[in-house]
Amino acid sequence: MTNVIEVRGARKEYRRLRRPSERAVDGLDLTVSEGGVHGFLGPNGSGKTTTIRMLLGLVAADAGELRVLGRRVPHDLPAVIGEVGALVETPLFFSTFSGRRNLDLLATTARVPATRVDEVLEIVGLTDRQRDRVKGYSLGMRQRLGIAAALLKAPRLLILDEPSNGLDPAGIVEMRELVRRLGADGRTTVFLSSHLLGEVQQVCDQVTILAHGKVVADGAVADVLAAQATGDVRVRVDDPVAAKELLERAGFALSSMGDAWAVHSVDDPAQITRVLADGGHYVSELTPIAADLESVFLDLTREPS
Repeated sequence: MTNVIEVRGARKEYRRLRRPSERAVDGLDLTVSEGGVHGFLGPNGSGKTTTIRMLLGLVAADAGELRVLGRRVPHDLPAVIGEVGALVETPLFFSTFSGRRNLDLLATTARVPATRVDEVLEIVGLTDRQRDRVKGYSLGMRQRLGIAAALLKAPRLLILDEPSNGLDPAGIVEMRELVRRLGADGRTTVFLSSHLLGEVQQVCDQVTILAHGKVVADGAVADVLAAQATGDVRVRVDDPVAAKELLERAGFALSSMGDAWAVHSVDDPAQITRVLADGGHYVSELTPIAADLESVFLDLTREPS
């Protein structure tokens, strides 16, 4: 499978007057395979935006090697920049022009046929509002217009940096569905930076998590979650107090989950049913507690105490 992004040993340090220098990216290794949606996660200051800026040639790396669509960045980036679309921060448009006119101007500049404008408006769901002035657009509509602009050249790689920033719940759902469609069409790889971990878990096939400028986890979302599985099990019985005593005497550690118990670090859930059955209690629920991306993210990026 072709890699659309390859980063090896990238390092970027910002030097500050009268303040210690800040190492934003510190020996970063990153691989993004072609196809689907790849989530790029990390707390504020972890190096996400700096990495994106380096990939787009907006910031020069101090060390390491970066490749986009097989070409070295920044030296060979002009050869493939026409196959890369990007939405970084809030997109800017002529507010008194319609969405359609803004895209027409960009299409003319990029020598893209007018028919492509119709296509991208349809993709982002703005066909019905294309003649409205941009100043009347909601923030979510402006973000979708920005993605439409990034899609004009039918890119093989689409880089989105926090596209859901500032959106209301309805706008977040719209953005989620749009990103999901883009990743599923088979023509564009989406590289998505976001702090909305629940959204990332729903739309991404692969994920990379950064902390302090380094990768702390990467791979398929399901594999990253499985690697952080705790073995905890949710147990519900008719007599929770008696069940707790039995399980604790058997050496299990428990914590409350309201009307159920979380039994921690269980190697074999059958041991729980055996202990409870021997004591005359029968489970009405025995469910593995799956890790979600938010809990994994917080655990992997937690500052050492």
